[in-house]
Amino acid sequence: MSVLPAPGSRLGWAVTDAATLTRRYLAHLRRQPVQLAESIGFPILILLIFVYLLGGMLQVPGGDYRQLLLPGMLTMTMLSGLAGTMVAVVTDAQRGITDRFRSMPMSSSAVLVGRAAADLAISTIGLVALVLVGLAIGWRISGGLPAALAAVGLLLLLRFALLWVGIYLGLLARGTGAVTAAQALEFPVAFLSGVFLAPAAMPAVLGTIAEWNPLSSTAAAARELFGNPGWGGGSWVAQHPVLMAVVWPVVIIAVFGPLSVRRFQEMSR
Repeated sequence: MSVLPAPGSRLGWAVTDAATLTRRYLAHLRRQPVQLAESIGFPILILLIFVYLLGGMLQVPGGDYRQLLLPGMLTMTMLSGLAGTMVAVVTDAQRGITDRFRSMPMSSSAVLVGRAAADLAISTIGLVALVLVGLAIGWRISGGLPAALAAVGLLLLLRFALLWVGIYLGLLARGTGAVTAAQALEFPVAFLSGVFLAPAAMPAVLGTIAEWNPLSSTAAAARELFGNPGWGGGSWVAQHPVLMAVVWPVVIIAVFGPLSVRRFQEMSR
């Protein structure tokens, strides 16, 4: 007769398994430095394009578009690159690695948490690099160190939430075609928000959608905490950006976390 482990023991095993798999994913990345360089270099390239080629067209409060643009770019970076997470999940499934993990005596959630934690670590490196480049080209943080750290925390919280979306879509995908389709949606989702444009300047319906886009809340909260100018707005969601920058990621994790674990458990061997 088998004896089920105590709840505390199961939690401890899950944390240990997740930490082990996080190290595994990061070890694989060390053998692929080009992938790490791409995940860091591409957002920097996009930032420089927006600042030096497109930024002059933006009309922003105070006249210095870099102060408004940088928090938006940091927010967009939290969305971009999810295709990489999907590719990794699809590749593991196609190579039989996912089935191998499912057959081992380990927590189902640990496999996915390990993937999310490893990708979050990489995203943190990219975010720090982007902040340093922003400071080098004239962006300034005026809200104080504690507020700036809070802004970084909200950005990473959004990234962690969106990683679960990428993991779930990767578990659903049967090939790279779905990954390409998801990647193509990143820019439309970003532009239909307050990341680059004021929702008030959009047509009424699009403006409402943009205001309720989770990216808008995080971008507005980051601008407020960094002490940078923002678009403003009269709606409730626009008036409470910091609160919504916490609520949206928590809701996304609460939905896509369990969906991802259930999908992982149901995948055919």
